[in-house]
Amino acid sequence: MDSTVAIPSSSATVSRYLRPKRSFDSMVILWIMLALLLMFLVINPLCRLIIDSFRQVGGTDFTLANYVAAFSRARHIQAVINTLWMASFASLIAVAMAVPLAWAVSRTDMPGRDWAHASVIAAFIIPTFLGAIGWMLLAGPNAGWLNRIFVGVFGTATGPFNIFSFSGLCFVIGIYAFPLIYVFTRSALDLISTEMEEAAAVHGAGTLRTMLKVTLPLALPAILGGFILVFLEATALYGTPALIAIPARFNVATTQLATFFEHPLRVEVAAAFSMPMIGVTILLLWVQRLMLSNRSYVSVSGKGGDRRLVRLGPWKWLLAAYALLISLVTVLLPLLVLLHCAFAKAWGQGASISNLTLDNFHHIFFEQLTVRQSMWNTFSYAAVTATACCTLGFGIAYIVQRRLLPLTPVLSFLTLSPVIIPGIVLAICFYSAYAGAPFYLYGSSAIIMVAFVTRFLPIAFVTVGSGIRSINPELEEAVRILGGNRLMVLRRVVAPLLKKTILGAWILTFVLATRELSTAVFLSGPETRVISVLTLDLSEQGRYEILAAMGVVLLVVTTVVVLAGMRVLGRDFMLRQP
Repeated sequence: MDSTVAIPSSSATVSRYLRPKRSFDSMVILWIMLALLLMFLVINPLCRLIIDSFRQVGGTDFTLANYVAAFSRARHIQAVINTLWMASFASLIAVAMAVPLAWAVSRTDMPGRDWAHASVIAAFIIPTFLGAIGWMLLAGPNAGWLNRIFVGVFGTATGPFNIFSFSGLCFVIGIYAFPLIYVFTRSALDLISTEMEEAAAVHGAGTLRTMLKVTLPLALPAILGGFILVFLEATALYGTPALIAIPARFNVATTQLATFFEHPLRVEVAAAFSMPMIGVTILLLWVQRLMLSNRSYVSVSGKGGDRRLVRLGPWKWLLAAYALLISLVTVLLPLLVLLHCAFAKAWGQGASISNLTLDNFHHIFFEQLTVRQSMWNTFSYAAVTATACCTLGFGIAYIVQRRLLPLTPVLSFLTLSPVIIPGIVLAICFYSAYAGAPFYLYGSSAIIMVAFVTRFLPIAFVTVGSGIRSINPELEEAVRILGGNRLMVLRRVVAPLLKKTILGAWILTFVLATRELSTAVFLSGPETRVISVLTLDLSEQGRYEILAAMGVVLLVVTTVVVLAGMRVLGRDFMLRQP
């Protein structure tokens, strides 16, 4: 009788431990705090931008005068038209570079494929504004290296190259945006079985015809998606247009926005001028989402299939020469001229030994406080930004993937929404929200880092979120059954399993934050300038030797970080499509 009573008692004890607890989970407070922080980062600045666009200058009344001021002048409208043309041509240049190279690396026996892929990573690491400086030194109309070589060889009065032109601007933007299209195209090509290509070959199609009629059409949605992203990035760039378009005396949208921040300050007009940029971004991202969501368009055969390399014969050397040309244009020539300038007493005096010096590096490290401060700001802001993005992105991604709060789709949308806001527009958002009362953060390091975190949070969120999806929730439930709370689950299970994913997100965010210019240029003050902002100032002063030395330091630090990441995470982590 006693044993009969003890058995159900034991069963009741076991079921009591196995049954999920219904008591209040204190971790909900943390989830809510993260959601509120996200609203502070995203909703408040964007709402303030919209409100300011309808607010009377110096008052609080509703008005459309800001939109009239923004779009009533022909110069302003021409800036928008120039931007659309610039983005279109730059995107076409990027496609012409990226698609053949991606096909060559992914599908052919071209020699040096690993080297070509490494050159794409190097082109991605080089900031666009630093690449623009390199090409200003290479193709400036008078003292540019290429023009001087041409004049010396052919004896002409002037050289044929002029980077300070509309075509020069499109060229520079395109050659440093092509890695985006390369990533999308190669990712699609890597997924395509060669069975379709072999079938075309059996029916008499040659290599070129098979590529044009079979391979590239299967990858077309990815190519178009990359084209749209490059187009949007080109419309939002400020640094390269400021370096090239302003001296060339033509206007684009971002340089026009900068004029609204000159005296007298017209933030409300700038907010109104920003609205079409946001609208175009939303529209094109929606189109891109529609195209890339149809992934089944790429996979025609249900079989795994072999992926045999296309044998090009003698043509492989022509393709290798094309890959070498891309490497020369994007990496080798700009780096060579930047290194020469960094070690030169006067960069226009030739490459003789008597013109070489280490004074430029001594100057930036030991003499020039402004440069040293900007370098410290750049790397410290980037480290804080990367850490904050990974921490917040990890928390928000966990909430969304495990549906720990109501309306998690809304939370996901808010986290990703900074993607639709160009960097320069985001700067205007934060200026409107936090420059004045009650925060008074303008010119402080706080407003720059908050803006950086908001801008790059989607990268960490998407990267970490994909990792969380791969973890079986049963592992977490086992810890909770044994008495652990959600915090222990995160510390002991989820975070250790995702350490490489989080590290990859941290490195990518760090690299992007060190090169960010569009957001920083309108938010930094004299004590909070970063390298990208100081680059513009030194360029205007003609101090290219100091500028180049500072750029070399930036490249060395980011390259070391990326190489360390490649050693731990694999060589493709920087160019892996989420």
